[in-house]
Amino acid sequence: MGETAGRRDAVVERKTKETDIRVRVDLDGTGRSTIATGVGFFDHMLEQLSRHSLIDMDVAAKGDLHIDDHHTVEDTGIALGQAIRQALGERRGIRRYASLDLAMDECLTRAAIDVSGRPFLVFSADFTRDKIGGFDTELVREFFQALAQNAGVTLHVTNLAGANAHHIAETCFKAVARVLGDAVAIDPRQADLVPSTKGTLA
Repeated sequence: MGETAGRRDAVVERKTKETDIRVRVDLDGTGRSTIATGVGFFDHMLEQLSRHSLIDMDVAAKGDLHIDDHHTVEDTGIALGQAIRQALGERRGIRRYASLDLAMDECLTRAAIDVSGRPFLVFSADFTRDKIGGFDTELVREFFQALAQNAGVTLHVTNLAGANAHHIAETCFKAVARVLGDAVAIDPRQADLVPSTKGTLA
């Protein structure tokens, strides 16, 4: 299911031997979400991604958590990216670009995005510990890599200051949420146009 009848929503179902995931997104939502991945901290981060992007998200994931969280986190990023890409359709009318410095207590994280159809991730964050609860901090990058690759976006995320690992991760998700929401929003001045001199962002 992709963009239909003027709506910008999509459902993606992805099943492998490692994970079984269903994702629904509505790019023109209000930031409502229902998240259940079996990974508590990751659920919290996805709720932040939905709330601060104003993209409605339903995410249900079952994965091989008896091994670790890696497959569940990465495959959720893949499915979520695919859903966003489908919901964008031809990307007509979108603002396309956005950037933001986001502060949270001692933390400052910068995110910038180009909803270009060309996937690329630059991620720079030095976490002060390897785990947040039971969550591996290296999976933050793995999630954004999967998201950017499958949504077809160029994404830069740079943590500029921070001491608390939870805050560093949360500012990454919140900053990406804000720029993603801004970049996929419709610009009424070009609502029927693809924002590219090429005439396509495919």
